[in-house]
Amino acid sequence: MQKVITDDLDALLEILPPRLRQSLGRRKGLSELLEVVLDLGRAPEARFPRREVVLDPGEVGEADIDYVVSRIGSFGDDNRAGIERTLHRISAIRNRKSRIVGLTCRVGRAVFGTIKVIEDLVQSGKSVMLLGRPGVGKTTMLREVARVLADDLGKRVIIVDTSNEIAGDGDIPHPAIGHARRMQVTTPTLQHAVMIEAVENHMPEVIVIDEIGTELEARAARTIAERGVQLVGTAHGNTLENLMMNPTLADLVGGIQSVTLGDEEARRRRTQKSVLERMSPPTFDIVVEIQDWDKVAIHPDVGEAVDAILRGQLTATETRWLDEAGEVKSEKPVTAVKKAKAKLPAGDSHRLYLFGINRARLEQVAKEMNLSLDIVDNLNKANLFITSKNYYRRKPQKVRDAETSGLPIYVLKSNTPPQIRQLLHSIYPVAGSDKADYFKLALGEAEEAVARVKNGQEAVELSPQSAYIRRLQHLIAERSALASQSTGKDPNRRVRIYKG
Repeated sequence: MQKVITDDLDALLEILPPRLRQSLGRRKGLSELLEVVLDLGRAPEARFPRREVVLDPGEVGEADIDYVVSRIGSFGDDNRAGIERTLHRISAIRNRKSRIVGLTCRVGRAVFGTIKVIEDLVQSGKSVMLLGRPGVGKTTMLREVARVLADDLGKRVIIVDTSNEIAGDGDIPHPAIGHARRMQVTTPTLQHAVMIEAVENHMPEVIVIDEIGTELEARAARTIAERGVQLVGTAHGNTLENLMMNPTLADLVGGIQSVTLGDEEARRRRTQKSVLERMSPPTFDIVVEIQDWDKVAIHPDVGEAVDAILRGQLTATETRWLDEAGEVKSEKPVTAVKKAKAKLPAGDSHRLYLFGINRARLEQVAKEMNLSLDIVDNLNKANLFITSKNYYRRKPQKVRDAETSGLPIYVLKSNTPPQIRQLLHSIYPVAGSDKADYFKLALGEAEEAVARVKNGQEAVELSPQSAYIRRLQHLIAERSALASQSTGKDPNRRVRIYKG
């Protein structure tokens, strides 16, 4: 089906002070409005995907904020409120005395037809996790999933709606969820309890959850899955690797533990004796990384994908997108294979496209590190896009083109030599060596440090590593019931492991 969008925009305009309502009503392109921002003492703004518009030169006063607050539902513990029978969300900013000094009035839209690209996955009966950056459409897709499963497949669907974002504010849920039922949550800290209550009291076939973010919620999700109920949910993180590196949520994909192999097994695998392995079957069978509104990357078997990542192998990832005609296109997954062991000269494996980066400084730092860089001027020839934090925030066309094409993006905090060295350390860990081997050496060093501390040594400092490697080393220390901390400044920042 084609996409149909309903936004109840008139209901949002009605809660705004008259002068702002009239100003906004005169604007073109209201169908693209994202949110209206009202901050005490500042000019009111309307935000669109690529622009911000000042609605009135006069400052927002307390009367303006009170006007809006008096026309919406009550704020919950998460400082969010809504407008009854709509999907709009109003979020409050409070001062130290709990007085509201700012409001973000976000437009909520029901978009019918958003799950065409993953409809077969949802209908398979397997549990599906949706990941993606804020604003990419996770909740919108979740809402449509609930409707399709309830209306088209006739399943018993329960939505655990913590912030009333999926089914809207008020006691009567928004029509966008179809015949799915909605359970509200009195406070975000009780989301896990309502998840279990839904299973025990209402016999659902499917449970839909937005923003799984705590260890208790991750445990509740596993309990639900073990009872044979299909889960469809979202969690904080853009990719499967983000989820793996999050100690709180790693259980959703099976959890990660450090294992010591026997001599024979280590030789067979050609690895160190201490390796990271998945602890248990994943809670979610499929992970969908939402890269754009009409483009996703799919891990069809989460268990296999996690195992492949931990062993330095390629993952069987399928990419799908909608073409201009609205037809689903895909690049089929490839079989997970080990990375090539051939020794490549430093720089051969990356073709860098620079945007807002000081090229001369980058080349100078690379020269000091004995690296030869392959910098290209054509975005289509690059396999890594490098830009600065300032440029990435503003989202100019080149950045949007890179995101649309699925090109990996590395964002530098600044153009300083230490930041550039950290970048080069991350993408060229050791000149002339295999990245997977380097990865294993770094983890092996952490395992050896754990053993030394357990045998009586007070503390052990590891070699400097990138932030990604350091997170893994912290995880190894945590799994061994030892304390750890990062010390020093990049590019010499390192992990120190000690008894807690």
